[in-house]
Amino acid sequence: MKSHLPALRHALAVAALLAGGAAAAQNIAIVNGKPVPKARVQTLIQQAEKAGQTVSPEMQQQARDQVVLREIFTQEAERRGLQTSADYRAQMELARQSLLIRALFEDFRAKNPISDEDARAEYDKFKAQAAGTEYHARHILVEKEDEAKALIAQIKGGARFEELAKKSSKDPGSGANGGDLDFAKPDAYVKEFSDAMVQLKKGEMTEAPVKTQFGYHVIRLDDTRQAEFPEFDAVKAQIKQRLEQVKSQAFQESLRAKAKTDYKFEH
Repeated sequence: MKSHLPALRHALAVAALLAGGAAAAQNIAIVNGKPVPKARVQTLIQQAEKAGQTVSPEMQQQARDQVVLREIFTQEAERRGLQTSADYRAQMELARQSLLIRALFEDFRAKNPISDEDARAEYDKFKAQAAGTEYHARHILVEKEDEAKALIAQIKGGARFEELAKKSSKDPGSGANGGDLDFAKPDAYVKEFSDAMVQLKKGEMTEAPVKTQFGYHVIRLDDTRQAEFPEFDAVKAQIKQRLEQVKSQAFQESLRAKAKTDYKFEH
């Protein structure tokens, strides 16, 4: 009867080679005898994708280079014993906390998603608040009432409102644009200004200067329109992001409120 020992040795050798090949497939390199797993490269790429970057072949190569360089530098730092320093241990603890905190809030968001229904309800609320008439006005702001009266007289005499605004208005935001305030709802302005503006008809100008905390205004109404609001699908992503932030903030506050600590937060 022939011995099966040579066949067994061959099988074991093949198995060892296959195992070695499988292990090699999991590594990107061997640095000073230590394997560098390919998973590190994938982690870097995932971080870039989460940051909104487009991962190109060039970036993938840079990630591979970076992973191997990190291993080289890390081995040298450990050879010098830097991992035993107090500063390293303190930095590692902060890094550990940061990673866990990020994982905590990612887990919370994943388990508490914002539904389309939630976003729609928020959209409808904002849309209701935004409803109403918008006014397209121009104004000229000056310090003294007499200055404003003189401007009104000049405009009535044929002077162009826009030119006088560029020349005389103390409002740096609109003066250079001929006093143009664009479309806005009345509540965007102080009460004295909005009360006078809404009394005007298209093309009309205030007959007397309007006094506010900023000075004296000459106001002209150019146009009105019903408030515009974007379609739901155009702003759904932004609404969901905002609701996620609100929910995450509430989660943070709940954790702080439940924690038993003698520390007194200032805010």
